[in-house]
Amino acid sequence: MFNSLSDRLTATFKNLRGKGRLTEADVDATVREIRRALLDADVAVPVVREFTARVRERALGAEVSAALNPSQQIVKIVNEELVEILGGETRRIRLAKNGPTIIMLAGLQGAGKTTLAGKLSKWLKAQGHSPMLVACDLQRPNAVTQLQVVGQRANVPVFAPHPGATSQELEHPAGDPVAVARAGVEEARQKLHDVVIVDTAGRLGVDADMMEQARQIRRAIVPNEVLFVIDSMIGQDAVNTALAFDEGVNFTGIVLSKLDGDARGGAALSVASVTGKPVMFASTGEGLDDFELFHPDRMASRILDMGDILTLIEQAEKAWDKDEAARMAKKFADQEDFTLEDFLAQMQQIRNMGSMKKMLMMMPGAQNIRQQLEQFDEREIDRVEAIVRSMTPHERLAPKIINGSRRARIARGSGVHVSEVNGLLERFAQAQKMMKKMAQGGMPGMPGMPGLPGAGGGARKNAKNAPKKKAKSGNPAKAAQERKEAEARRANAAKALPTGAAFGQQGGDFDPSQLNLPKGFDKFLGK
Repeated sequence: MFNSLSDRLTATFKNLRGKGRLTEADVDATVREIRRALLDADVAVPVVREFTARVRERALGAEVSAALNPSQQIVKIVNEELVEILGGETRRIRLAKNGPTIIMLAGLQGAGKTTLAGKLSKWLKAQGHSPMLVACDLQRPNAVTQLQVVGQRANVPVFAPHPGATSQELEHPAGDPVAVARAGVEEARQKLHDVVIVDTAGRLGVDADMMEQARQIRRAIVPNEVLFVIDSMIGQDAVNTALAFDEGVNFTGIVLSKLDGDARGGAALSVASVTGKPVMFASTGEGLDDFELFHPDRMASRILDMGDILTLIEQAEKAWDKDEAARMAKKFADQEDFTLEDFLAQMQQIRNMGSMKKMLMMMPGAQNIRQQLEQFDEREIDRVEAIVRSMTPHERLAPKIINGSRRARIARGSGVHVSEVNGLLERFAQAQKMMKKMAQGGMPGMPGMPGLPGAGGGARKNAKNAPKKKAKSGNPAKAAQERKEAEARRANAAKALPTGAAFGQQGGDFDPSQLNLPKGFDKFLGK
């Protein structure tokens, strides 16, 4: 989601880097590229006009002209305006003060309402609520059965007194969805469920019969929230559909479904701005756990390739086993060896967090390596786990005993080539060394870089080879001569420094070749 838009905006901002001052022509060129990027992403034309006008007005104002870094200030302005058109603030469900909170789902057929009902119910259950689903889509064949299956997977009860339409009843479906909705709310009240989610019928397109049925259900149950579920992949038509539903049922919030698809993002950016209603939730995959609260500021950061660390941390907190984390912390404190058993436990913890691709795409700058991430095979984690599980408990604790015959046996047991077993053991040996140095209170030195103070054993190793400090002479005249020579050497070294090397000094470019740096360090600095 938003990949195309993110690529275009990132490329646009690269052109501004290194400019100490932005002219009106620079601003106009940037705004023009932003306009093209938004239109290519299927954002509604009125939204694009309003957005670019605000960006241009602010970019030509005092906040940019007086900024120390104008290009970063432009990015900040675009980020703030993106947050604004995405809704401004995170909007949560308004819970009822008395009785169950009633949530009604509305939207076109195929938007994903039924699946989303299960996702929302599971999410609410994790928040400490006791939800119940009500099957009011009696027109689409097997819609009731689908909701019952989804409810069973989410471990949430489903109120479905009517089986719904079959293939023979398409023309004249039986059952009254309004009566089912009313009875479902009453059932939830009697059984002390504090949230009721009502799944309603949709159509392939907006029509009068569907809107009238939705209005009748709304009048009958008086919901606290009416959530409009919209397919993020329908492009420009999203605005017209949203306006029709807003006029028909006056929805209170928006749910974006299929955000994991190849959508260009226009629906998300357009609907909230045009209707004035907030985006509340986002569905990001097919699994029941692929569902999240929509944060406008975090989504804007993703679009601008600045990452979404807060969401990543929240996912880690939910999936990470605190006891396992405490065990690993104690192991580090006691400076015990990192074993393949620990490695396997860490792999399982990562698997619990969900898709590796999705997690890595939340890191800042992930768009630069998106192609590599798209080629990453999620099954690689399964193969690594199979290799480790094919080892004996003693081999996991002491991998050095794994000789050629043992590696062949492990490869046969895990269904991989011996070369893959060798590669895993080599990577594990490197990780084990790194863990050991971290446990000793430092970080391993980088190849071609000098040892840093406190960086494991690197500093101590370099200290052995360092020239010993010359002792001061006891002769006053000789000591004075040595001081003069030392001052002369410092003065000559200061003259040899490149222009601009001093902190805060403006001037020429810094050239690492003028300093006595380790071999290869100039490449590390990009020179």
